[in-house]
Amino acid sequence: MNAIKTTIPDVFILEPRVFGDARGFFFESFNQRVFDELTGTNHSFVQDNHSRSAKGVLRGMHFQTQQAQGKLVRVVRGKVFDVAVDIRKDSPAYGQWFGLELSEESQRMLWVPPGLAHGFLVLSDTAEFLYKTTDYYAPQYEASLAWNDPTVNIDWPLADNGIVEPQLSAKDQQALTLQEVANMV
Repeated sequence: MNAIKTTIPDVFILEPRVFGDARGFFFESFNQRVFDELTGTNHSFVQDNHSRSAKGVLRGMHFQTQQAQGKLVRVVRGKVFDVAVDIRKDSPAYGQWFGLELSEESQRMLWVPPGLAHGFLVLSDTAEFLYKTTDYYAPQYEASLAWNDPTVNIDWPLADNGIVEPQLSAKDQQALTLQEVANMV
């Protein structure tokens, strides 16, 4: 496995070593020892989640104000634009975002450490998204940063993918600005 640093400290793109031939492919999608060595961390994962979404669905930008979750994310079917926003007040990258396309073809993963907001936009007809978390889901602490907050200014590839307006949950329609988030965390 290979780890690539991103523009946000502690966020890594992970590229597994894929063995493939005419029959299909095989790769090790997770190995705790290798993950710790590549990221320089020592996180344990306590929960695995799996979502399926239609094209144009935007889930995020989610975080927990307590019991912050680190997330190791990947796509097993389809294609998404995956985004992390640094909302750690003491970070030199505070308020900055990093995004990349994750797909079943690339097999790439993204490590989003605790303390960041995370979300994704589905670019294919459907996408299945898997993620491991370092803490349990705690709905009482869940919050959302607005996907279109002008201060963060995420460059979502909407028009490039024939998406006029993303489909949001009721919760994400009520998401907070970065300034409001700063008062929470």
